[in-house]
Amino acid sequence: MSRRLITRPWFQHRLVPLLLGSSLAYGALALKQPVANDSKDGKQWPKASPLIAQDRPLQEKAQPVGKPAHEEAVDPTAASNHNDVPLFDPDPDTGAWASFTERVANARAALAAITWSRVGDDIVNLLLPDWVMDLPAYFTKLQRELEMAPGSLADEIWQEAQDPFLNPEIARRAQVRIGSDLCDEEKLFQRRRKRHTARALAKYLGIPEEQIDPSDVPTIAMCGSGGGLRAMVAGTSSFLSAQEAGLYDCITYTAGVSGSCWLQALYYSTIGKQDFLTLLNHLKRRIGTHIAYPPAALGLLTAAPTNKFLLSGIVERVRGNPTAEIGLVDVYGLLLAARLLVPRGELGVDSHNLKLSNQQAYLRDGAHPLPIYTAVRHEIPGEKEKSSDKKDHGDISPATKEMARQEAWFQWFESTPYELWSEELGAGIPSWSVGRPFHNGVGAVRDNGYSVPELRLPFMLGIWGSAFCATLSHYYKEIRPVITGLVGFGGINDLLTKKNDELVKVHPIEPAAIPNYVLGLQDQLPATAAKSIFQSDHLELADAGMSNNLPIYPLLRPGRDIDILIAFDASADIKTENWLSVADGYARQRGIKAWPLGAGWPKAGAPPSDTAEQLEVAESASVQQAAGKIADAREDQRASSNPTADAKAEGDTNDNDLGYCNVWVGTTLERASSSEPPPSKRLFTSPSSPPSPTLSSDDDEEDNIHLLLSPSAGIAVIYFPFVPNPSVSGVDPNTSDFMSTWNFIYSAEDIDKVVSLARANFREGEEKVKRTVRAVYERKKARRLEGEQKGLERRWTKHWKREGDHFR
Repeated sequence: MSRRLITRPWFQHRLVPLLLGSSLAYGALALKQPVANDSKDGKQWPKASPLIAQDRPLQEKAQPVGKPAHEEAVDPTAASNHNDVPLFDPDPDTGAWASFTERVANARAALAAITWSRVGDDIVNLLLPDWVMDLPAYFTKLQRELEMAPGSLADEIWQEAQDPFLNPEIARRAQVRIGSDLCDEEKLFQRRRKRHTARALAKYLGIPEEQIDPSDVPTIAMCGSGGGLRAMVAGTSSFLSAQEAGLYDCITYTAGVSGSCWLQALYYSTIGKQDFLTLLNHLKRRIGTHIAYPPAALGLLTAAPTNKFLLSGIVERVRGNPTAEIGLVDVYGLLLAARLLVPRGELGVDSHNLKLSNQQAYLRDGAHPLPIYTAVRHEIPGEKEKSSDKKDHGDISPATKEMARQEAWFQWFESTPYELWSEELGAGIPSWSVGRPFHNGVGAVRDNGYSVPELRLPFMLGIWGSAFCATLSHYYKEIRPVITGLVGFGGINDLLTKKNDELVKVHPIEPAAIPNYVLGLQDQLPATAAKSIFQSDHLELADAGMSNNLPIYPLLRPGRDIDILIAFDASADIKTENWLSVADGYARQRGIKAWPLGAGWPKAGAPPSDTAEQLEVAESASVQQAAGKIADAREDQRASSNPTADAKAEGDTNDNDLGYCNVWVGTTLERASSSEPPPSKRLFTSPSSPPSPTLSSDDDEEDNIHLLLSPSAGIAVIYFPFVPNPSVSGVDPNTSDFMSTWNFIYSAEDIDKVVSLARANFREGEEKVKRTVRAVYERKKARRLEGEQKGLERRWTKHWKREGDHFR
């Protein structure tokens, strides 16, 4: 959050109702109470720690069951008798549901206890808006609907949740898939998608379709950044520009962080209709109202049909999972869904949009790219051991101290309409099974033979965009620019910098949690998997932007074989962060030689030796910590830089300045020296001061194409930073108030300005993109033809050896 945002009058005016509305909503759910187990043995279910995910103890080890496989149908009449299927059966009178409904009742009672008539009308009208008077009625109606009495909304939702005709996934048996390969569904999608991208590439490059061999078609991925509504609006505008140019139809994957995940969720819905212009028109109608404006939000939560549409996820999750906990992420997800998933008129809500797995319908014949959604789990070594050590012995053992000195890292989880999967764990589950408990690789079912429905999209929207669950270290980085000018800032900054190792381990707001699907699998997963993950019954997941604001890692997964990665970066910190460079350590540790190491790195004035040193640090680190060490090195470089000098040099010409469109190409060659990073060429640069639309000279152009055509060329990265353009007035991502990451209101006029800027910036780099795509296509074609020629020669050689030369 910037100084200019806090000092704006409009921000101060809206802050009061925002905080009041949010606090009322969260206050209804924030009361922490012990949750009783509703299983037959009467034991207590584990309770979450207020800060650390790993501190959730596992009360009882699950019994061994069968070997994990993929899935099979469950016989509802016999499943409860299967020894290999773990059982659970929540009771509405105890557990999470009772705790949740009690909190709603407490909130209603607290509001009803206020005697407004005793407060002077003038004071009420001056300090509080009119809608405050209506809050007791809203909460009374909400409480009535959430009671499990026959005929109530909650009862109707829970009865339908147990209907396999409405929720067919509850009758399917889910098992953990262990392995690093892509799931079979994604492999089939790749083959089907290739037919579509071949036709689209022919049209995009102006090549007759019959001349396109599918194996020559580059695999292109397009991703958007994190940044809340800013990233969603800017990303939609950029994707629209690519769609209008014919480029979007050529891509195989999309990926998102935070607001870009919201973008994808809307695109693959009956609201977005797989068209970005339709999606933008929807946003114009819906995000002109703040997501936390109480009358609008509570009105949707207490009136049909939107109340059932929005509340179904919470009722199913809390009623069906005895250890579920409701927190700020749930409230945030509800508010987002009320704005984003409800169309204008608020009557045409479609429950088909509430499940991620339902997006498979749009991918069945490969007609659209496969969306990848991202979240992270924060692994903090030593926290659990430190707590128990101190409690048992009054001091911390040397072994625990050594463990605590290890850096915390983020474990990435990717979700597609097919599967939730983690690279570090090398394990995943079908998307339709997310939300049910797992033990020893098998999804649990209830006594009636059915499991619980898939987690609804509002909850997932909250997880994907839960940047407010960041650590204290991340919070301090956000407010540091605001307090720089305060008296005594230097001393405060030094103190907090020294305490950074502790601040990075504290989450003031708890992330959301899903059932842990790898419980009991520690002997079957990689030895590098964190031990703490097998001691928790839940996985706490949060916004992936805490690790990298661009979803690069999932796109580098083996099997996806990306040839071109196009990144639209609408991050708020474009000029001070380099999210492309954070992927360097990741690529080095996983041996991804094709990645263009050093893309966008170093900053102006940083010597090449700094880059080499940072890459060596990443190389020597563990797999999990590599990306974190690279990020730390970048932070140290930024902290030691001279802001005045950096600002002064902003207009200077050098190879590290960013234009509207920036292209790098990696190499598959091995490093020639351990003291220098491998060469990574930035293409299509010009001597003019960037950003500039001027292209390079003919000689430079020939060199650029030669590098892309080289047999040793690796992944081509095309990077579009969302920067101001002098051809578009009235919008500057750095200074325009409505472009703040923390803004939750966009007028139709604001959206039109963002669209104009995205189109202008894309036009500046459109030819660069097309030349890059053409060059990669020609390289793959040449490689195929060369392989075919060698194959033909081998066959003729074998023939001659067997039959002899008849021409002698």
